[in-house]
Amino acid sequence: MVRRWSPAGIGAPVGQYSHLAAAPAGADLLFVSGQVGTLADGSFAGTDAYAQTRQIFANLAALLASAGSGPEHLVKLFTMVAGADHLAGCRAARAEAFAGWFPGGDWPAHSLIVVSALASPEILVEVEAVALVPAAG
Repeated sequence: MVRRWSPAGIGAPVGQYSHLAAAPAGADLLFVSGQVGTLADGSFAGTDAYAQTRQIFANLAALLASAGSGPEHLVKLFTMVAGADHLAGCRAARAEAFAGWFPGGDWPAHSLIVVSALASPEILVEVEAVALVPAAG
């Protein structure tokens, strides 16, 4: 359903992403607000970027499932990391999630930025998403 590619004539992606991703005509798009690494009770999954990012991807999978979608329908991700010292943990957790979600390396479009801080000091990583919701049947 989602078409992802990196065309010839420009440099290859420097990370786990495709340069382009397109939704088929008539597809419903689902916009997921920025997710942080909290458990169902609102507590943080951990105090490090790895634990928080693992929980973010678990939360994304649950949110997508609740809307009748799934990780295979991700079109675009946008990741914000509070400080460069948290990049390694964030990337390690993302690589684990992507290994299960996209074993062939057909990754969604993705941007990542390092910011000085997020909404509260406990939040180390935040991820927004856009996904398709496949037609029923």
